[in-house]
Amino acid sequence: MEVEELEVQVTTRGDVPEAAKQYAVEKVTHLARLTKRPILFVQVKLSLEGNPSRERPALAEASLDVNGRHLRAHVAAHDLTEAVDLLTDRLRRRLERSTHRTDPQHRPPAGDGHWRHGDLPTQRPEYFDRPVDEREIVRHKTFALAPMTCDEAAFDLDMLGHDFYLFTDIETGADSVLFHPEGSDRLELMQAADENRVPESCSAPVVASTQRPSTMTVSEAEERLDVSKEPFVFFVNVETGRGNVIYRRYDGHYGLITPA
Repeated sequence: MEVEELEVQVTTRGDVPEAAKQYAVEKVTHLARLTKRPILFVQVKLSLEGNPSRERPALAEASLDVNGRHLRAHVAAHDLTEAVDLLTDRLRRRLERSTHRTDPQHRPPAGDGHWRHGDLPTQRPEYFDRPVDEREIVRHKTFALAPMTCDEAAFDLDMLGHDFYLFTDIETGADSVLFHPEGSDRLELMQAADENRVPESCSAPVVASTQRPSTMTVSEAEERLDVSKEPFVFFVNVETGRGNVIYRRYDGHYGLITPA
């Protein structure tokens, strides 16, 4: 794929100058040189918060479809130039790790830190402390959870830059969540099963969580998230018997993920 064929869709919010948009297009387009696989889609979102109390008001987010595999990154910075630089640096690392993962000739040996979580908390957007009575679920994502291994889930978690990843464990058949505990780069596994058990075949540095998902309604899970400081709550939906995740969005509202 020729670099000049790459189309970058840019959306903005706030007083984002045209120069910042062009800079983002140039930097993201350059990433196409790092992979031989076709980049099918690129979307970049740039935001400049007007709140003067925000220490890092510049936000940059990108989603890439690299031959069917999705990569994401989301950063906050003091200005848009810094945000774009941080964003493209993070995407570059994920492209390189993705190449290692899919190309046996470039795959690193186990235990070399390949699974290490690279998103520094100081580079992430700040959560808006929205009053509890104003919070609501503004995004509900429902999709089929394809059975996968713990290693595959760890890889997807890394590529998407999320705090957690909901999947169905191919060995146990249980709805499961792989996540980074607050302030840590280690990985923990929690399952909607009799026990949390990390498969012996898992080469990623995953440990079984000491937490157990409770069975509750969506409203009860939302109330638990209201009073906790956690970024998400993994629970078994009392109506469906399936593992669901309700999570904090950066805008102060909530999102809900449920299996189809």
